[in-house]
Amino acid sequence: MPSSLAREDRPAAPRRKGALRRTGEWCARHFVVVLVLWVAALAGLQVLQHAYGGDYSDDFSLPGTQSQNGLDVLEAHAPSAGGYSAQVVLHDADKPLTSLSSQVATAVADLQKLPDVLSAQSPLPPPGSTPPPPPDPNTGPLSTDGKTAYITVRFSVQPSTLDPSYLDGVDKAVQPLRSAGATVEYGGSLGELARPEPSDRTSEAIGFGVAIVVLLIGFGSLLAAVLPLVTALVCALCGLALLGLLAAAATFATVSPTLATMIGIGVGIDYALFLVTRHRQNLVDGQDPVTAAGNAAATSGHAVLLSGCTVIIALSGLWVSGIGFIGKLGLAAAVTVVTAVLGALTLVPAVLGLIGRRIDRVRVRKPVAETVPAPEGAEPGGWHRYAQRVERRPWWFLAGGVVLLAVLSFPVLFIQLGHIGDGADPKSFTDRRAFDLMSTAFGPGSNGPLTLVIDQSEVPSADRSALAEQAQKALTDVPDAAVITPLTATSDGDVLTATAYSVAAPQDERTTSLTNRLTDDVLPQAVSGTDASTYVTGTTAAQVDFLDIVSSRLPLIIAVVVGLAFLVILAVFRGLLVAVKAAVLNVLSIAASYGVVVAVFQWGWGGPALGVSGDVPIESYVPMMMFAIVFGLSMDYEIFLLSRIHEAWVRTGDPGASVAHALEITARVISCAALIMVSVFAAFIISDDIVVKMLGLGLAASVLIDATVVRLLMVPAVMTLLGRAAWWIPGPLDRILPHLDAEGSTEPAGPTSGK
Repeated sequence: MPSSLAREDRPAAPRRKGALRRTGEWCARHFVVVLVLWVAALAGLQVLQHAYGGDYSDDFSLPGTQSQNGLDVLEAHAPSAGGYSAQVVLHDADKPLTSLSSQVATAVADLQKLPDVLSAQSPLPPPGSTPPPPPDPNTGPLSTDGKTAYITVRFSVQPSTLDPSYLDGVDKAVQPLRSAGATVEYGGSLGELARPEPSDRTSEAIGFGVAIVVLLIGFGSLLAAVLPLVTALVCALCGLALLGLLAAAATFATVSPTLATMIGIGVGIDYALFLVTRHRQNLVDGQDPVTAAGNAAATSGHAVLLSGCTVIIALSGLWVSGIGFIGKLGLAAAVTVVTAVLGALTLVPAVLGLIGRRIDRVRVRKPVAETVPAPEGAEPGGWHRYAQRVERRPWWFLAGGVVLLAVLSFPVLFIQLGHIGDGADPKSFTDRRAFDLMSTAFGPGSNGPLTLVIDQSEVPSADRSALAEQAQKALTDVPDAAVITPLTATSDGDVLTATAYSVAAPQDERTTSLTNRLTDDVLPQAVSGTDASTYVTGTTAAQVDFLDIVSSRLPLIIAVVVGLAFLVILAVFRGLLVAVKAAVLNVLSIAASYGVVVAVFQWGWGGPALGVSGDVPIESYVPMMMFAIVFGLSMDYEIFLLSRIHEAWVRTGDPGASVAHALEITARVISCAALIMVSVFAAFIISDDIVVKMLGLGLAASVLIDATVVRLLMVPAVMTLLGRAAWWIPGPLDRILPHLDAEGSTEPAGPTSGK
């Protein structure tokens, strides 16, 4: 079909005045009512959140895992040896700690009196006794020179979940040691409780500041630049208040509000920007403000609604992991996405109705809305000329994009999932200082001991001595183990326990290998031929179990998220190859962002500049979170661009001209929206939390890659190569799928529908 077939040659089908258009017009016309309702909702939610909102904590369990089962066995047979352990690390550079024996004894006694403490074990020998020779290698609790030691404190609950005021009692208990000149640091989860309260204010301010600059440069109008920021902030604050109320009923991880803030502000600005640019173009076309706002809600607002639903679908896919901790992270982000969509469809039209035609009154340059295609015979714009170059050499552009993504994705082949230990934290954190003291005095493995549990309650009493001897022999010379202490029986004689120390830090893959070796091979062989059960438990073992679960379920989550997003694109655009293209290119862009994260954090390429000490593994759940979030967010730009290509295709039937037209009018908006979201995500790299740094960098890199390499390079090339075939759909499939319209149009699906 010739590209000269213009709108006037093919009369457009009439458009219904749908619900979104009616909503947008009503909000713009009754802007006072809408604004009052939003202000009341914001104030009311803040009051409710402060009065009834819950706290965030990392208290989660993995029921059914061997580490949890081992912990249950210990708690049943030896409560004082079970629970959750943490270290209070002591150091005196001038004198041996034995000279402070009375202060140590007082501190241990006072620690033992604290609520939720099961036991506190002194590192010093009883007064007047001869200290035993230290083990070789020395794993504590007293160093060879006597200047470093650690008190092992066992809690009935995870210490990091306690209220920060709990530390007042801990500080009071160890004050005699500090008064005597000793250094006291808190390790493990007790040290995590002592970390400074995280604050995202600086990150949010940086993100907003960059967003204002980008919007002013991109569109020239001050009001048009400020509007998306204000509405996004209001929606994000409402979402965070709702999340706080949810936290009163369920346990959400401490990173949840930060994650919700990142996603909420990012999509909130994007969604508002899409509507504002469409509204301003409607004003340029001569529509009155109310009609312009209604039409923006019916067109770009429809794309926002579909994009938001796709993001929520992707985040909901995290529940496939079967781990409530991860599923709730997705729920936390989804809450602010919901408020962002509601704000875009109601609050933004209301503000547009309030501003009216004054939206461009204050300007820093000549305001622009969407880039209007050049009139016939005029010189085409830069993006149109670029699209024509892509149309002439699509294979070259596609190959260039594939090569670039392949290079960026290469590091992902060497990804090492794990848990980020205290050794990566800033030295201003007490848990990092405790980690360094322990590593120097007792070796890095002392920071993550593994508790070995042999339940011999089903073994006859006469056979238990032989079992203990057999098991002790099996625990000799285990690879990657610095030392494994002798087995000891609990007071009831039903359980044997020992402690294994790795040759490496808890986050090292050798420690993971040791844990799996003990769990799968060494301990089962140690009790072979008997009815005994074996477990490896403790914090490090639980982290390895968590890693194994996440690794095994990540492919399923990818399949579910990709499949659901594929169906959404297929239902919206009625093009089988378009949906396949969207899924494949999104996966490639996510792989590239994974590669960036691996290179920076795991390989250390720039990690120190970001405040990360040494090379660290990729936190086990970060790839899962990134995939769901990025795949959902990438659909924003996908739907925004494809809806304009499809709109032009329905009108003209010319695939090449449709791509050029869509790219010309959306490239500016996509570029500005991407820069804003990149700045919002990248601003969180300055956080002290390593996981937040990872997510901030990964999300920023993915959006940048998706909006440039994929959306502006590879998508036009692929759509040009597919031509008419892009919009083909088998008739039976077309009849089965629901009809979803990205731009609120009731026009037919396209000239080559597969009906």
